[in-house]
Amino acid sequence: MRFTLKDYQAEAVRDVLQNLGQARDMYHRYGSLSQFSLTATTGAGKTVMAAAVIEALFFGNDEFDFQPDPGAVVLWFSDDPSLNEQSRARLHESGSELGDRLKVIETTFSEPSLRPGHVYFLNTQKLSKNSRLVRGEPEHFPGQGRLFQPKPDEMQSSIYDVITNTVENKDLTLYFILDEAHRGMGTSSRDRTTIVRRLINGSGAVPPMPVVFGISATVERFEAAMKDAKGRTALPPVVVDSSLVQASGLLKDDIVLSIPAEQGAFDTVLLRRAVDKIRESTAAWLEYAAEQGGTEPVVPLLVVQVGDKPSDEDLLRMLDAIYEAWPELGFDAIAHVFGEHKDLMVGQQPVPYIEPQRVQDQKHIRVLLAKSAISTGWDCPRAEVLVSMRPAQDRTHITQLLGRMIRTPLARRIPGNELLNSVDCLLPFFDRKAATEVAEMLMKGATSKDDEDDDTGGGEGRRVLFDPVELHPNPQVPKKVWDCFADLPTVTIPKKGVKPIRRLTALATALSKDGLIEDAVEKAHRHLHAVLDGRAVQYKEKVDHARQDVLTMSGEEARGRLGGGISYRSFEESADPRAIEDSYRAATRLLSPALCSSYVDHLVGPDGDEDDLLEANIAVAALGRVIEVFQAVEDEADDLARSWLTQTRVARKGLSDERQSEYDRLEGMSTKPERISLTVPVAAQADTKVREADGAERELETRLMHLMASEDGSYPVELNNWERKVVNSEMGQPGFKGWYRNPARNTKESLAIAYKDESGDWKSLRPDFIFFGADHSGKVMADLVDPHGHHLSDALPKLRGLVDFAEQYQSEFRRIESVAETNGTMRVLDLTRHHVRQAVREAESAKGLYESRIASDY
Repeated sequence: MRFTLKDYQAEAVRDVLQNLGQARDMYHRYGSLSQFSLTATTGAGKTVMAAAVIEALFFGNDEFDFQPDPGAVVLWFSDDPSLNEQSRARLHESGSELGDRLKVIETTFSEPSLRPGHVYFLNTQKLSKNSRLVRGEPEHFPGQGRLFQPKPDEMQSSIYDVITNTVENKDLTLYFILDEAHRGMGTSSRDRTTIVRRLINGSGAVPPMPVVFGISATVERFEAAMKDAKGRTALPPVVVDSSLVQASGLLKDDIVLSIPAEQGAFDTVLLRRAVDKIRESTAAWLEYAAEQGGTEPVVPLLVVQVGDKPSDEDLLRMLDAIYEAWPELGFDAIAHVFGEHKDLMVGQQPVPYIEPQRVQDQKHIRVLLAKSAISTGWDCPRAEVLVSMRPAQDRTHITQLLGRMIRTPLARRIPGNELLNSVDCLLPFFDRKAATEVAEMLMKGATSKDDEDDDTGGGEGRRVLFDPVELHPNPQVPKKVWDCFADLPTVTIPKKGVKPIRRLTALATALSKDGLIEDAVEKAHRHLHAVLDGRAVQYKEKVDHARQDVLTMSGEEARGRLGGGISYRSFEESADPRAIEDSYRAATRLLSPALCSSYVDHLVGPDGDEDDLLEANIAVAALGRVIEVFQAVEDEADDLARSWLTQTRVARKGLSDERQSEYDRLEGMSTKPERISLTVPVAAQADTKVREADGAERELETRLMHLMASEDGSYPVELNNWERKVVNSEMGQPGFKGWYRNPARNTKESLAIAYKDESGDWKSLRPDFIFFGADHSGKVMADLVDPHGHHLSDALPKLRGLVDFAEQYQSEFRRIESVAETNGTMRVLDLTRHHVRQAVREAESAKGLYESRIASDY
């Protein structure tokens, strides 16, 4: 793989491979057919995950402990040629070993069977009744007349014969991947539905697909269709949590909606506003690129969505408004993706057609005209502003298109800058109620199972904002407060399936690359070599026993006599080089290939021969079988990685955001909470009004002295009664210097505390407020105050997480307090006190803690 998988992507790939391994085994052992789906929101990187899966199918994968299938053949199917081509290009870009193994089945395809180790791309249009690929099919489907004419001379067989030959070859396994699996499974297109279902279920002389793997953002229709398939086993679906995708930084955090505040014809007014926004975005990306030093700037795109049949006058009026607001816009900077696929002449302005999949790379195009959703072939993360001329009843079309515009341009979140992590949508023909409904759709994702193309990425962690106010660092807040904020601790949230040894090697590689620790890889491996040497002596008896297991194969011989019973006799045979190699590979899956290879070199030394090399491989294979050795190496790798991350914490702040994002990933691969740095915010945005479901509005109250503020120094807040009491009280304290509403979502500018839920899984708590005050000497300190609902099921686990955080970091705060209202009184737990922390650890009820004598009135 050319790309490093995100944590959620790696977990999904592991689950998919588990299903495929089971499906392969079921098919070859019992002839069982199977199916399952991968569901992931738009922008989650489904094709990247598919590339990792296919590479593992062809070549195996040690990290996922997956053995290759030498007979694997992948048939990749979609209902659109441009979607197929885009998928092929993405697989080629993602998979370092796929290369020329990606084959498009053209109408002249003439091979008798699909070849193992290859991915073949096919689409619905090539299987239509008049296609040259199928005209030579010798059998017709039951209940129908003959569909196909005699074969073309240059073809050895029809595509259905090719599929039949492939499926009937016992040495092959045909994996059918249905891309955008929700398409083609309904009833809207009878021909398309018939073709897809024929392929999956088989018909006439054509056998069914052995393994069906559907990939989509919305697969309900696919799942429903599969339930009707006879004799096919449904394996567990693989579902990617949309909140993890949002947290990864691949998707934009905010969608900003702009609508008219009064009745009138405001289409050109908002169009000019959209142009202003795209120009501001252009300047912001240029500034960011300059700050990062040598980074190529993002070139943002304005998308103008028109009705299904725009008149020439409408188009001319739009272009005039665009050029009036953007006079330096190039003559060739506007294009369209209308379904007619024809170049246009609007007045004197040429507007050429461009294929949707080419828009991202054609950076001279700054304005794109579109109609409804660009549902296929669309991947344009630089699309940052949408103005839609469609009426309010077309809100589904708008959400479809916005769902294609939510990818972040750099495939990562820009730390501290909410403006660069947002997309703008301007709706000239909407009122407040209709816009509120759009907001709800954007937060939830697909509106219904019937809207097969509608997916916006879903919502946890995303905001939909209406004309937000921009926020910047508050000049009224003293520098000492900002310095205090920058030094505050926040921690990683440990993840499942972490491999500390691989993490250390990756970290060492990054540190060497950035010149932060010289020869870090060699130093890391030398450190672990010493651990292996020491543990080999410490657990010598177990290692010797494991060595014997590596060198011998134990078996049992069964003998039966006619008229008598069966007798058994054990035997042992010496392992051959192939068996030893297999044992060595098993060790690399635990200790990592890189460490095993370097340890072999360490054992062999510079003057070693082939016998020494064999002996070293046996030694590694034996060490890999002793769990105490493996655990000791993992623990040491974890400790060294943690030490190096702490040692380089300050130095890494001088790296570019792109390089820091690599360390963010490595920091996140922790087995227990580890300290990381908070990012100081530089730009933010917030709503100034609350909109109810009926479109009614109410102004949000504001407070002063927030670290991020609007031009007039205010900060809009939406507070419940508890929070309002806390904010008002803290702002009235002597020495008060400022405050910060800690973001509730996973961003680098949000202080996180790790806790274990009732299932033992790690979760994040993000306390509501950080207040800053000066003591009698003038030193600024932070107060962590979290109004906390004691009635919630996770109240006690969160309190215990806060206790563990306070135990470790209390010296860096003046106060760490949890506040709750009970019996009409605000009560506080001071978690800097040992006896309070001990009571929390022993408590059975969060409410009881606030009512007890260890709490005091707030």
